[in-house]
Amino acid sequence: MNLQNAKILITGGSAGLGKSMAEVLIQAGAKVAITGRDLDKLKYVAEDLGATPVKCDMTDYARFPQAVAETAEKLGGLEVLINNAGIGEFATIDEVTAEQFQSIFSVNVFGLALLTQEVVKHFKAQNYGHILNIASTASLKGFSHGTVYSASKFALRGMTQCWQAELRRSNIRVIQINPSEVPTAFNNPEREERSLEPQKLSPMEISHTVKAVLEMDNRGFIPEVTVWATNPWREV
Repeated sequence: MNLQNAKILITGGSAGLGKSMAEVLIQAGAKVAITGRDLDKLKYVAEDLGATPVKCDMTDYARFPQAVAETAEKLGGLEVLINNAGIGEFATIDEVTAEQFQSIFSVNVFGLALLTQEVVKHFKAQNYGHILNIASTASLKGFSHGTVYSASKFALRGMTQCWQAELRRSNIRVIQINPSEVPTAFNNPEREERSLEPQKLSPMEISHTVKAVLEMDNRGFIPEVTVWATNPWREV
């Protein structure tokens, strides 16, 4: 697709990967709306980036129709949804709780799917659209303490494949991107950005991947792409 004036909605866009994606896509000429829970922070980041703020908590399912309609109105349409918002809980199997499952799945699975459902109504009406699901290498292989988080990302990978099967005839591309570890504000209780580490990925690698898969001509799409740090164990 041509990113010039493309209308893009990024969930969880006020920090981390979402903020970086918004910056890269705006620089490419796109019109970008970002969502977040903290309205003051969201407005500040949106103003700094030149994005449109849309307040939306990923557990406030009842607000999703209004948030999508508001986004389409402010951008003059909607062509791309980037499902970036997500949270993490990490515990071993003998420590994990039902509350942890409920907390993570309410955002990473239920919220993501129900927001996508609202956007798909819009995409089907116009007979095209693009959905990017930002997952994780945790969607490909489990890891110690990853029962809850990895389960949510395995669920996302399954949903992505279902949506690919369902939506291609409506000219809707569904793409999953699996980053390995990126130091960001993700899962930071203070919600502040973590310092980048020279040997690990930065948000920019993922943002450029997003840009590249979107820019492929609409006649084709990349169903899934995984981005690894070349040598995260290297001593600096």
